[in-house]
Amino acid sequence: MDVMYFAWVRERIGLPKETVDTQAATVAELVDELRAREERYAAAFADVTALRVAVDQELAGFDAPLAGVREVAFFPPMTGG
Repeated sequence: MDVMYFAWVRERIGLPKETVDTQAATVAELVDELRAREERYAAAFADVTALRVAVDQELAGFDAPLAGVREVAFFPPMTGG
């Protein structure tokens, strides 16, 4: 699946997007796999309460299932004005 990173998440990881082979069943499990990769991922996902996630371009929770998902995006909360 494609995993996309926005704003400071992208800056910490150093990539806007990558294709990931995963056995994760949920977004939370995917985050655990990414954290274990290396320090830049661990830093980006250190505090998931500061992150939002979209699954196939729809806002979702970290408990969202990944079966059949093509794209997961991580980004900080946004404010309007």
